[in-house]
Order: sequence, then structure tokens, then C-alpha cells
Amino acid sequence: MKKIRAAVVGYGNIGRYALQALEAADDFEVAGVVRRNGAADKPAELDAYPVVKNICELEGVDVAILATPTRSVEKYAKEILALGINTVDSFDIHTQIVDLRRSLDEAARCGGAVSIISAGWDPGSDSVVRTLLEAIAPKGITYTNFGPGMSMGHTVAVKAVEGVRKALSMTIPTGTGIHRRMVYIEVEEGYQFAEVAAAIKADAYFVNDETHVIEVPSVDDVIDMGHGVNLTRKGVSGTTQNQLFEFNMRINNPALTGQVLVCAARAAMRQKPGCYTMIEVPVLDLLPGNREDLIRRLV
Repeated sequence: MKKIRAAVVGYGNIGRYALQALEAADDFEVAGVVRRNGAADKPAELDAYPVVKNICELEGVDVAILATPTRSVEKYAKEILALGINTVDSFDIHTQIVDLRRSLDEAARCGGAVSIISAGWDPGSDSVVRTLLEAIAPKGITYTNFGPGMSMGHTVAVKAVEGVRKALSMTIPTGTGIHRRMVYIEVEEGYQFAEVAAAIKADAYFVNDETHVIEVPSVDDVIDMGHGVNLTRKGVSGTTQNQLFEFNMRINNPALTGQVLVCAARAAMRQKPGCYTMIEVPVLDLLPGNREDLIRRLV
């Protein structure tokens, strides 16, 4: 069987773990890695792969895994979809997902390609769990409680704030889907902590949450990539009250994001041109193997 040729675009934490997930998947081969600096300062673990500045320099790419900051996803995806290459990403600003889907759906159809967006663990695999829970208890309330743990998207957003040298954003659950953001930063020389903290709190990632910004001498001393989630739904099945469901996990954040991206990359090869979120993709398409064998084993 012909293997799926995947390129990793961006090589930060998520890019590294996405590459590991590709290497562990028998139905994929790595077409190469796209980095801002190309092959300059090429890490030793990339010696076996082409490392380039632009995906056009790679041959035969079926799907691009966008391991880029959320706010650059749309730009990269449109450029790559126009080449007829499928894309997957872990865009994580929940309130902007519908707008991104509309934008990339047009781009994907024009390029004859597939885009699967917001394919991390939340949004992403957690979205699939929430959808299932609502289906089996149509009336009710679902609470999604994150953490405690490091938020990749929030951390990247803080690092982009002027005056921040290093950063860590921790998500602390306070219950019933409400969260506190604990942001630890090192401040660049010449900047005032109070002004930098105010800019962080005004960012769209933080403006709706209780956010505490703390200056520390070394972010490396407090960083931990562990994270988790507790999903709870209490609702009604038919006319029967008090149905209670709970889903828990404790994970390495970028490792799980990288794995979900690879699953979505596989599923992208099985969809018609257009843009999809994970709740629109048949869950079986995330898995390798023969469909009937999977049904026999899992149903």
C-alpha cells in the first residue's frame, strides 16, 4: 500500500511530537520539514529528512501538518491548499473556528484539497467526546474543566507580546467550566512589568478569564508540559433524568496534539475537497487499516 507523504510545517514543541507520531505510523512517510530557517542549525534528529524553507521545495507531499502558531494557521493553510496539498492544524481559538472553517472551505475547494482544522485535543478529540455525550443525553449541561497544566496556545500568545522574553501559561480549573490563567514570564530588559502584564490580560486569549501574570527569574524552573481535562455531562436520555457521564485524561500536551494531528492527516486523505472540523469526520477515518477489520474489532 502506498504510504501517505506528510510534511511538518513548523518545528517547535508540536512539530517535534508530530514528527515522532509520523515515524511511529506504518502508513506514513515523512516528506520533509519546513522551518523558518530551513536547514540552518538543523537539529540532529532531522538528518534523515529534507529540511526546507518552503513546502514547494519538497516532492510529492500529500498532506501538510501545520505545527505553527494559531494566528498564522489561516495564512499557511491557504498557501498550501492552493497547491492542492491537504492541510491539518490545531487552531485553538474556539470563538473563531466557524469563521476559519468558512475561509478555508473556499480555499480547499478551489485547490481541490482537504483541510481539517482545530485537530488538537481541545478543540479536537474532546470535541468528539462532547458531541457523543450530547447525542446520548440531548438535554443537559456539559462542563469542560482543563488542567491543571500548560496551555500551548496561551503560552505562544504570551510569547508574542512585546516585552516578553520567555513565558508559561498554566490553566487552573475552578469548576463548572471556569478557569484561572496563571501566566509566568521573564521580562525583556527595558520593559516595565506592569505594562507587559496589562498587554497580556488584554489579549483575546485572556480577556474573558481571570488572569494572573507573575514575573519570575526563570520560566524554565516552573515549566511542565503536563495537562489534562475532565468532561462532565449531566442530562436527560429520552425522558429519563439524572444521566451522568464523565471523561478524564492526564496527558503530555504537545505529544497528544501531535498524535491527533497525524490521525487527522490520515482522515484528510479520505474526505472530499473542503474544510472540516473533527466532529464532521467519521471517527473510523482516524485509524489505519481495513474498514471491515476495524468494524469487526471495535464495534
